[in-house]
Amino acid sequence: QVQLVESGGGLVQAGGSLRLSCAASGSIFSINSMGWYRQAPGKQRELVAAVITGGTTAIADSVKGRFTISRDNAKNTVYLQMNSLKPEDTALYYCNAKVIQSSYSKQDDYWGQGTQVTVSS
Repeated sequence: QVQLVESGGGLVQAGGSLRLSCAASGSIFSINSMGWYRQAPGKQRELVAAVITGGTTAIADSVKGRFTISRDNAKNTVYLQMNSLKPEDTALYYCNAKVIQSSYSKQDDYWGQGTQVTVSS
């Protein structure tokens, strides 16, 4: 099995910054991508940012220029630096990893428990 442990959420005023971390552990052969999704009350879960092996990133238009994603492959850890936070960034943020557990396994999706980010106006 694979576990994703998130940290770094909290309450911040508009304009402030937070840094989320997510570390993957367990039975891991390789990780194709790691990223962050978020879900606000009454809304669907949406991609915030992701980084695939090799360094290619995808980032939502709503956070471009404010959020930066990075990945430490040696630590199987992904980070989300969030600057200039807005009240509309308030959501439960979930870490996602697309993991291959052995050389003969297919890719599986794993999710963290979620970390709350609340931005006050």
